[in-house]
Amino acid sequence: MIVIISINTLRKEYVSLSAMTFSYSGYVCAPYMHTHQSVDLKETWINSKNIEKLFFATGTFSSESKPYFTDSVNHYLLAKFKDSEQVSKELTTHNQDRTSFVFNIKDEFFQREISGDVNFISIYYLEYGDSIEDTREIANLFLKKDKIEISGIGNMNTFCINPSKFTFPYSENIVVIEITSEKSHQSVKKYCDQTRRDVNRKGLTLTNLLSLSILESLK
Repeated sequence: MIVIISINTLRKEYVSLSAMTFSYSGYVCAPYMHTHQSVDLKETWINSKNIEKLFFATGTFSSESKPYFTDSVNHYLLAKFKDSEQVSKELTTHNQDRTSFVFNIKDEFFQREISGDVNFISIYYLEYGDSIEDTREIANLFLKKDKIEISGIGNMNTFCINPSKFTFPYSENIVVIEITSEKSHQSVKKYCDQTRRDVNRKGLTLTNLLSLSILESLK
């Protein structure tokens, strides 16, 4: 079954006396370095109702994005969350000297049931072309790919004790796909690379930011 979610339906509005704040669902990627902060954060997320899925994953940054995130590590806690506000509070409490990433899904293209387990999540950014027409074209192309279970577009926030010297210029144009496949991570990575090339052939500049190979399910 495929569920198409229209633009803005995933937004939750919280109205206060001073301002309106939006909270989103999405993914969070935090360095796992066997420190007290990492272990405590893992336990927090295992017991959190806000965390739908929790994985231990290997992260690989593309050559285009790596210069912006020179403090990247090899292993990450990867979680799928319901409420970005809660995740942001937890990362502030468990802030580390290596960068954590929050990918907020503002507009989900679709989600569907695929037999098997999630084993790969690929994060991209759009350099050009973020109109509704452009994102609709990307969504339609993703829909044709039978291994993509969930896809959407949103933004990226980062948390780190030591702020980066360089600002990543495409943090408002983040595209995420979640892959379900029984094939190897290397094979799925090639599948994602081909998907990216198919989008670029449409005249849209979609560039890989981060590839996350899932090693173990923690929740």
